[in-house]
Amino acid sequence: MHPEPREEIRVASFPDLDTTTLYAILKLRVDVFVVEQRCPYPELDGRDAEPGTRHVWLTRGDEVLAYLRILADGDTERIGRVVTAPDARKGGYASRLVEHALTVVGARPCTLAAQAHLTGFYARFGFTVAGPGFLEDGIPHVPMRR
Repeated sequence: MHPEPREEIRVASFPDLDTTTLYAILKLRVDVFVVEQRCPYPELDGRDAEPGTRHVWLTRGDEVLAYLRILADGDTERIGRVVTAPDARKGGYASRLVEHALTVVGARPCTLAAQAHLTGFYARFGFTVAGPGFLEDGIPHVPMRR
């Protein structure tokens, strides 16, 4: 009997992502943000390859279960593209990734644009609403800061 592959959180800059991992991350983002949420928008926005961007993902074997990225926005870090694979939801993976991302961010200020229904989720990590809500690609969002 083969043991179940263990779950692992990984962090890398763009040049350190191998092509198989990059493909799996981009496929997950497009499958959820563009296809499932029916939002035709430029998912590949050019920010993934910026020198200050860190990609954070949780794997089980070769499968990417959840992902987020941390962007360097001047003296603030910005968490975005938080996504969990449909068949891995309710497993606590997004929480584990956000916790890990906040250790990467450290004491630096951190912002994000939460989908409005997820403000309570991010509040658990110390984020507070930082301005009026807005529509992004037809989905209500709320700016948050920690």
